[in-house]
Amino acid sequence: MKPAAAALASGQRAPEKAGAAQRFKVSDGTIEGLKWLGLALMTLDHANKYLFDDMLPGAFELGRLAMPLFGFVLSYNLARPGALESGALIRTMKRLTLYGLVASPFFIVLGGLAFGWWPLNIMFMLLVATATLYLIEKGGRLRLLAAAVVFLVGGAFVEFWWFALAFCIAAWWYCKTASKAALVLWLLAAASLVVVNRNLWALASIPLILAAPLVDVRMPHFRRAFYIYYPAHLAVLLVVATLLGRHL
Repeated sequence: MKPAAAALASGQRAPEKAGAAQRFKVSDGTIEGLKWLGLALMTLDHANKYLFDDMLPGAFELGRLAMPLFGFVLSYNLARPGALESGALIRTMKRLTLYGLVASPFFIVLGGLAFGWWPLNIMFMLLVATATLYLIEKGGRLRLLAAAVVFLVGGAFVEFWWFALAFCIAAWWYCKTASKAALVLWLLAAASLVVVNRNLWALASIPLILAAPLVDVRMPHFRRAFYIYYPAHLAVLLVVATLLGRHL
């Protein structure tokens, strides 16, 4: 059995080929650290929104970095060599669907949504991004057309809309190629989030991410931590908000 196939069969990451030398590379521990930083900023942002009426100084602005960090971590992992062949994209879509559905009741009851349910939570945004990237990776005219349809239709129903999807796709492209064109598109996508955020704080995530290869954080990987944490923290916030009589 070839080394790459053996690695995939054992659940390990396949060794990178020489042609992948131009990839944007970050250590696994640092990727994990970025994910936990995103979780901390998201928790601060949600506590500010649901418990403190957006009154905590700086919390809203710092919270604008959470989605870009999650989008980058997802895109980085989906851009790893062998991700498509190992079934990583399919597994990711299944988990995002499951935990997005689990989180939905808490997300909806906490309130602040149009029509009582729109937009769908960030798990579904990441799901649409993953589905789009899956179709792009598979290639072919019909799949690329399907990717465009998923992007356009799915973007209308999820948090941060098409701007977040564009951020994830551009980040994925940059992670695979480290090309200047991908970096420019990624910066433009981050800037476009001003439409949703009403500020440019999402751009602050880019230098933070670009500096990540310079740091080797020693942090263990918890495979489903993000998936479990997301609905769990919403459930806790709902309980606290209910006790305080604050949820809408």
